[in-house]
Amino acid sequence: MTQSTFGTQSTFGEAAARAWQAAALGLGWRPDDFWGATPAELAGALAPPDSCDPPDKNRIDALIERFPDRRD
Repeated sequence: MTQSTFGTQSTFGEAAARAWQAAALGLGWRPDDFWGATPAELAGALAPPDSCDPPDKNRIDALIERFPDRRD
């Protein structure tokens, strides 16, 4: 048994099932994505994004120039 953040005890299987449900429903991950991810990657993907200001027009223009789309 493991102690969760919420104070309830669960087995590894129960905790993995809850994590899988969050990854599948919240992130659209397939089983291979889930089982191939590290716990840190899963936590990072499920964490709310940091609040920051969106890029301004100058920053977007600089990114477009630095990383142009390919036109094949």
